[in-house]
Amino acid sequence: MAAQRGIVIGGGAFAGLALALALRQGLGEGIPIIVADPALASQPSRDQRATAIVAACRRLFEAIGVWDAVSAQAQPILDMVVTDSKVEDATRPVFLTFAGEVEPGTPFAHMVENRLLIDELVVRASAAGIDLRATPVTTYKSRPDGISVTLGDGSVIEASLLVAADGARSKLRERAGIATHGWDYDQSGIVVTVGHERDHHGRAEEHFLPAGPFAILPLTGNRSSLVWTEKRAEATRMVALPEEEFHAELEQRFGLHLGEVKVLDKPRAFPLGYFVARSFIGERLALIGDAAHVIHPIAGQGLNMGLKDVAALAETIVDAARLGVDFGQTDVLERYQSWRRFDTMAMGVATNALNLLFSNKSPVLRSIRDIGLGIVDRLPPLKSVFIKQAAGLSGEIPRLLKGEAL
Repeated sequence: MAAQRGIVIGGGAFAGLALALALRQGLGEGIPIIVADPALASQPSRDQRATAIVAACRRLFEAIGVWDAVSAQAQPILDMVVTDSKVEDATRPVFLTFAGEVEPGTPFAHMVENRLLIDELVVRASAAGIDLRATPVTTYKSRPDGISVTLGDGSVIEASLLVAADGARSKLRERAGIATHGWDYDQSGIVVTVGHERDHHGRAEEHFLPAGPFAILPLTGNRSSLVWTEKRAEATRMVALPEEEFHAELEQRFGLHLGEVKVLDKPRAFPLGYFVARSFIGERLALIGDAAHVIHPIAGQGLNMGLKDVAALAETIVDAARLGVDFGQTDVLERYQSWRRFDTMAMGVATNALNLLFSNKSPVLRSIRDIGLGIVDRLPPLKSVFIKQAAGLSGEIPRLLKGEAL
């Protein structure tokens, strides 16, 4: 039986903390788990964004004991409509509608404010005896029998595996010499929370405008989270506008179907791009979340892809440990990579194609896509397939995404 050292996770956001909890559940207390991230010093979280957590990833949070603490503040998406129009159009015809359940009583997604989930993950990780270090991983040296990980405070940890969960600009990925392939979209996503007079009734809306999608995602109360795509320069200009001018731009796109709207926090713009790491693994190293892949938010799958990585890697590690196999060795990590790589590439291709198809002013493409949306809307079995795929309930599903403990 292989001697198992600990696991160091570089990055303490959703993916890193969820992985730590899943591993603690599956491995027990005998194997040390360390999460290192300077952001852990900033509690409670100040992240004002919100995220659509699809059904499969909600089951993961249930399995690791986090969901009950945030469920009362999570808004189920009960309905979704898709429109295609220009900003100045007086009406926005609906071309596609989706019921929000993948099965009776199971919404395909819930909207959750990021800070609520992050704070609960930190609380649960601390209670589970996970070693939380508010310092980065600065360097590491791998060898056949283990990996030495040096943290920003000078401490050195001897481990069996290092997990890079340190985001799109991952220093750990760069240090491993793992290249990425992809491109910049010259688009930014403007993220802002708004209040409105009328109840949204759990309806999500995706307005396809020439500059990109304008998504209205329901939050608890009479509030919605917006993800608003514009050309990079235009987005920079818009978030710098005085409050009244920004409100005019917002109202023109949002409309008045929910009554008067009011901005509730400071709008921010995030650059959009697509990339996938050429390898999800290195010597005693595994990449998860944005360190492994970044996709366009057009389908709302970015964070959920990272949580799928968590479920697959946790199951791979736990299964190997139970067999007495060194879970940091290459053949074990290759199982994780093969499990996740095809799904990641397929989702990347799909989101890129959608962005190219919808983020343009071509009247020919607009006619084609509107006909296509209309056809899909008239085929309930096809819509059901799309919803199941979006909810993360297709393909080879890791146990955590089924709501099963490891």
